Amino acid sequence: MKNIQILKQNLSLFDLDNTLLAGDSDYNWSLFLISEGLLDAKTHHDRNEQFYADYKNGCLDIVPFLKFQLQPLSQHPKKFLDELHLKYMQTVIKPMMTAKAQALVDTHKAAGDLCIVITATNSFVTKPIATAYGIEHLIGSDPEMLNGEYTGGVTGVPSFQEGKVTRINQWLAGRGKKLSDFETSYFYSDSHNDLPLMKLVTNPVAVDADEILTAFAQERAWPLISLR
Repeated sequence: MKNIQILKQNLSLFDLDNTLLAGDSDYNWSLFLISEGLLDAKTHHDRNEQFYADYKNGCLDIVPFLKFQLQPLSQHPKKFLDELHLKYMQTVIKPMMTAKAQALVDTHKAAGDLCIVITATNSFVTKPIATAYGIEHLIGSDPEMLNGEYTGGVTGVPSFQEGKVTRINQWLAGRGKKLSDFETSYFYSDSHNDLPLMKLVTNPVAVDADEILTAFAQERAWPLISLR
């Protein structure tokens, strides 16, 4: 009787903003809403800039940030928002999608890896972007919905910093798996905010990394790559 070799599946996790994308989908969503006349530039722009600076500095308070980002969703019907997002994809997101990023995703998919985008940005903004890259699974901060419309609140644990560890563990547990079941696991990210999860995978990869993550990766001989 012939021996049957069972191929083990690898896990490939991808951050989205400034990793697969050459830009930040969350930050630019606010700018897009301002350009569409749906947010007041004077009151919204400065707060958007401050939150983005806090994120880059590793001191973002995720709860008020999500309240800030999700509140505009509660002001419009979901059908209108979905149509608006199509325009956002074409005019803002598509130019941020790089050939190198797509090639990286395609390589992992061709190898049969379980591919997941895991991002702090809310899933309304990011699900269509993950789909555009051909990645079925997304873990993002989830907007609360009531009767099919957005409330402006958030549901569950935001997938930010340690929250990404919580969310991937929850997601895998729901499928009867855990992170240690994967002999090989990758996590691609640009940000030191993702270090809690990067430290847990077997193959962390720093992508167009910020200064803190670059220094950390160099100390530990992690790969440093660019998708730009």
